[in-house]
Amino acid sequence: MDRYLIGLTGNIATGKSVVAGMLAGLGAHTIDADWVAHEVMRQGTPVWQAVVDAFGQAILAADGEIHRRRLGGIVFADPEALRRLEAIVHPATLQAVDAAVTRANERVVVVEAIKLIEAGMHRAYHALWVTTCPPGTQIARLVALRGLSEAEARLRVESQPPQAEKVALADVVIDTGGTLADTRRQVAAAWEAIPQVFTSHQNKDTKVWKRAGQ
Repeated sequence: MDRYLIGLTGNIATGKSVVAGMLAGLGAHTIDADWVAHEVMRQGTPVWQAVVDAFGQAILAADGEIHRRRLGGIVFADPEALRRLEAIVHPATLQAVDAAVTRANERVVVVEAIKLIEAGMHRAYHALWVTTCPPGTQIARLVALRGLSEAEARLRVESQPPQAEKVALADVVIDTGGTLADTRRQVAAAWEAIPQVFTSHQNKDTKVWKRAGQ
């Protein structure tokens, strides 16, 4: 089957998952690379062991799983630590994402990943979509939705490359700084611009690779 592959990226809390959900509603098969990374880091996996070896037992929660917020506190404060973590996690994540793309039945497949450009994944896709919004909105979302302190949220936002670098490479830019209706209109317009051969005859039983309940 011919597939139209969209790479969806953007800095933290710029609305990637919201846009992915809208695309799923339009008939796309969406794959959340962050969720895939969670899976490859599960307790007992080779990636889990490598991360624990690199960062120590202190990053583990009581149940033995990696405590994401604790690990984030380390890597977002130290660029070298972040690079070390990515070198461990990215290869297994990319392999799992590729397998999910291959299994997809829908004609339009969306891969959502915050490091999509940095990992070079976008080169394999037909189009690169980038979400963007003001930094203040990012911080407010991280505080409201993820329970971070303002200082923690600001650290995560400021540890990432400028949004403009991603926007400069984009085929489609979705500004999520307005209302949900504004975002939905942009997504619908960009969807309509996809060649009809890919968007027609979509499978109505759209699959979304995310954690249950999200």
